[in-house]
Amino acid sequence: MSLPSVHEALIYLMIVTSASDRDMDHLELGSIGEVVRTWPVFEDFDASRLLDVAQDCQVLLTAGSGLEHVLELAHQVIPSRLLDTAYAAVFEVAAADLEMRMEEARVLQRVREHLGIDPLSVAAIEMATKARLRTLT
Repeated sequence: MSLPSVHEALIYLMIVTSASDRDMDHLELGSIGEVVRTWPVFEDFDASRLLDVAQDCQVLLTAGSGLEHVLELAHQVIPSRLLDTAYAAVFEVAAADLEMRMEEARVLQRVREHLGIDPLSVAAIEMATKARLRTLT
């Protein structure tokens, strides 16, 4: 299999985060769709390909190297100027259901490590996402 595009790698990261707890709920799936439809980094991506890209990710995950391989692919193709954007997209999906399960926290840690996101950027991204998702109730 050839290297994924940057768009595909970003989607792979969102998928593995959502699937980490074995429960890809509608809020997380909706969040992936929302990121793909509305974030500027995806402006030239054909959103109708989202299902195909998700299926490609599933194939990669079921292969022998699984998560580690997906993380390595993402690190290879995502340009350094978009690494914080990648983590922001991943955290957006993880935070969509307003719950952070242990499995999701572990995958987020692995993503941070593979992408080399510094702790201050992580804190800023996570705080901003949490603040934006808060409700009155």
